[in-house]
Formats: sequence, structure tokens, C-alpha cells
Amino acid sequence: MPATLRVEVFPAEIDRAVAFYTTLGFTVTRRHEGPPMRYASMQYGQVRLGLAEREPADPALRMLPIGTEIVVEVDDVRAERDRVVAAGIPLLEDLVTREWGLTDFRLTDPDGFYWRFTSRT
Repeated sequence: MPATLRVEVFPAEIDRAVAFYTTLGFTVTRRHEGPPMRYASMQYGQVRLGLAEREPADPALRMLPIGTEIVVEVDDVRAERDRVVAAGIPLLEDLVTREWGLTDFRLTDPDGFYWRFTSRT
């Protein structure tokens, strides 16, 4: 079996995070209400995401260049952007074609995790 990747993030409120990521297009594949912690597994295409509820953290610590940029490559970045905006999710940065040739848009989740949706290479 080839390697896969699951990113885990640590939101302060699991229900708020699940609602956000569901709106973003993810589906819940598993929930655990604890103890020891509340946890949700989510998936969007081949992108797997774990949400593990933790004490609140300063969202500024999750922004670039300190934090991590979570990148999702999609076939049609413009359609993806339109779907995200239609769902009511505010963008941190709208569509931009970068000097390296890719087009992307950026957003943060309610806990400050930084996401970039980009065209494929």
C-alpha cells in the first residue's frame, strides 16, 4: 500500500471546527467524544484531516512564517474558489497567479490554521 498523509490540527472547539470543515467540503468519517479528548476524522477527496480538541492557542502562532501552510492541489482552482466563497467562507487572499506559474487562494480556519488551495503543477 502506498504511503498516505493525514494532517492533524488542534482546534479549541471541535464542533466549530467540524462545522467549518464541513462547509469547506470535508466529510466526517469518524467522531470520538472522549475521554481523553474529542476528535474527528474528516476527508476531502484524498485529503485526510484529524481534528483533536485542545486548549485555545494564539492564532498568530499558526500564521506564516511561523506556522504551517496546508496546501491542497485541485484540478480547477477557480471553481474551487467559487465553491468556497459561495459557502460563505471568507478568503484571506483571493485568486493570484504566482511568479512560479501556479494560481491559488488562501484562507484560515476559525483557529488560525493557514490553508492554500492551488492549481496542480
